[in-house]
Amino acid sequence: MKHTWIFPLVLLLILLSLYAINPTESNVLHRFIFLSYELPSDGMSPQYGKGPWDIAFVSFYTVVLAFTREFVTQEILRPLARRYGIKSRGKQARFMEQAYTAFYFSFLGPAGLYLMSRTPVWYFNTRGMYESFPHKTHEAGFKSYYLFQAAYWLHQAIVMLLGLEKPRKDFKELVAHHIVTLALIALSYRFHFTYMGIAVYTTHDISDWFLAVSKSLNYIRSPIVGPFYGIFICVWVYLRHYQNLRIIASLFTEFPSVGPYELNWETQQYKCLLSNVITFGLLAALQLLNIFWLYCVLRSGYRYAVHNIAKDDRSEESELEGMEHKDETVQSLTGTDTLRHRSTNGITESIGN
Repeated sequence: MKHTWIFPLVLLLILLSLYAINPTESNVLHRFIFLSYELPSDGMSPQYGKGPWDIAFVSFYTVVLAFTREFVTQEILRPLARRYGIKSRGKQARFMEQAYTAFYFSFLGPAGLYLMSRTPVWYFNTRGMYESFPHKTHEAGFKSYYLFQAAYWLHQAIVMLLGLEKPRKDFKELVAHHIVTLALIALSYRFHFTYMGIAVYTTHDISDWFLAVSKSLNYIRSPIVGPFYGIFICVWVYLRHYQNLRIIASLFTEFPSVGPYELNWETQQYKCLLSNVITFGLLAALQLLNIFWLYCVLRSGYRYAVHNIAKDDRSEESELEGMEHKDETVQSLTGTDTLRHRSTNGITESIGN
C-alpha cells in the first residue's frame, strides 16, 4: 500500500488545528500534546508528577509515530532501497523495517544515555535505582522520554497485531517480548521504578540500534557487515546480558536492603516483596527471550564465519524466495544478471528484537 502515512497525518492536522483555536491549558488537547501535572517550581528545573492524563500524551504520540514510521519508510527508505539495488518487495520491506528502527534508536539511544547521566543510576549504578525511592516526580526531559518510549512500543504492538510487518518464525517470541515490554513500562511508571526502567530501556535501545544497522548493512551488501556484526555481538552480550543480569542480581541484594522495604499505598511506597517478585518475573522473562535471540545471533555468526552460509532462520521465506526467484529469472532472460552471489544475504536475519 502506498501513502499510508496520509491518514495519521490528517488526524494529527485535525487535532493540532483544534488546539490552535484555543492554545491554552484550558483546551483538553493541551494534555495530549504537552506534559501534564507540572508541579510548582522554586527556580530549579520544573518537576512533573504522574496521573491518568499521561495516557493521553502516550496516545497522541502513538499517532505521531504511526505517521513518522509510514512516511519515513515509504518516502525516504523505499527509494533508498531501490537505489542500493534491492528489487524484491519482500527485501525492500525488511530493509525499510530495519532502517527505520536504526533511524529511531539513533535518537532515542543517545537520549536515554544523556538522561540516565543526570540521575543516580549513571553508569548503570544499581544502587541508585533504589535510593530515595519512590521516584514520584521527574524533569520534563525524563518524563517525555519515558512516555514517548511507551508510545513507541505501543505503536510497535499495534503494527504487529495489524500484521503491517511480514510474520517471522519467531512470531510467538515477539508477541511475548511485546507483552513483557509493555508490562514493564506500565508497571515501572505507575509504581515509580522509572530509574530501573531507564537503565533497561537504554541497554535494549543501543543494542537494537546495532542490530538494525547490521541488518541494514546486510541488505545493501555492505563490505563492512562482517566486522560490524562482530561489534554488534559484543554490544548485545554486554548490554542485554551482563548489565541486565546485574540489574536482576540487584533484586536480591539492594532492592530489599536500600531504603524502605514495605507496601504502603498511602505514601506510594511500593518497594516490597510483591513488587520484587513481579519485577524479577518480568525481567527474567525478558532475559530468557534475549538468551533465545543470542543463540540465533551466535548461530548465524558461526555459519557465516565458518561455512560462509547465510540463512534467514526467522522469516517465512517461501513468499520471499518466490519473488527473488522470479526476479532472477527475468534478469537471466534479459541478460542483465544471472544468479546473484548470496554469501552475505541474511547474516543478521536470524535475530530477534
